[in-house]
Amino acid sequence: MKFRWKRWSWRQRLAWLALAALLAVCVDGFYIEPARLVERDYSLPLSNWPLACDGLRVDVISDTHTGSPRNGLDKLDRIVERLTASDADIVVMTGDYVILSVLAGSYIPPATIAEHLKPLTARKPVYAVLGNHDWWKNGPKVSRAFAGVGVHMIDNMALPIDVRGCHFWLAGLGDLLEGRPDVRATFAMIPTGAPVVAITHEPALWPRIPAQATLTIAGHTHGGQINPFGLLTPARFKPHSHQLNGLYTIDARSLFVSPGIGTSILPMRLGVPPEISRLTLRAAPVHANVDASTGE
Repeated sequence: MKFRWKRWSWRQRLAWLALAALLAVCVDGFYIEPARLVERDYSLPLSNWPLACDGLRVDVISDTHTGSPRNGLDKLDRIVERLTASDADIVVMTGDYVILSVLAGSYIPPATIAEHLKPLTARKPVYAVLGNHDWWKNGPKVSRAFAGVGVHMIDNMALPIDVRGCHFWLAGLGDLLEGRPDVRATFAMIPTGAPVVAITHEPALWPRIPAQATLTIAGHTHGGQINPFGLLTPARFKPHSHQLNGLYTIDARSLFVSPGIGTSILPMRLGVPPEISRLTLRAAPVHANVDASTGE
């Protein structure tokens, strides 16, 4: 049977082209992109950030959802390997390590996930808070498993951090949906005027976090998960947007939202590949930029 493209009507050609495009999108979104792992560099200019802390490197991962399709323990091992090899001073994880429900996913117990984090915690300090999925699958159990392998679980806690002469406080806040964040009590642990970085899961909590936190790091949104060309990403902070991704600044306060690693509900990523976000915290008032180069 000979291929007779030239004899087809324009409607037939358009239909076949549309079908081919749909198949390409499905292959990329369901199979190729969820299996990727990029490392993206961000330089964040922070107001009131100490000069002694200028250049502090922080690696951020969020929403690993280990067990979602194309995102099993082998993928977690790749993430741990990248984080261990990185020159970052600390690692921050902002929740949703397990999965509640995702099409074709397989639930992996938190104790199993925690075992695969051991090579990382043996090399670097790792700080984490829980996400809504973790709470739905027994938050205290997830927290105990991670703490047992050396992860500093800091939901509604504040800790002083000392890294190479850089002194600041790290404030961990419970998830807004399920973690009962106690902002007042957490910040009461911190001396007045001390520099603060806050971490939480749900970025909608940001407006309630005191201005003393020059930077808040969150996750939850997956960058929209299906967001071709970043068209749905809001340029300005919208508290309950599920497409938040990257850096947002209001006055002297900054919020960074990680696009995360795994998938939830629909096992598809399109336009937002799984990402390790590599933050450089700058005291100098320079313009933020993103390194367009990525590593597979």
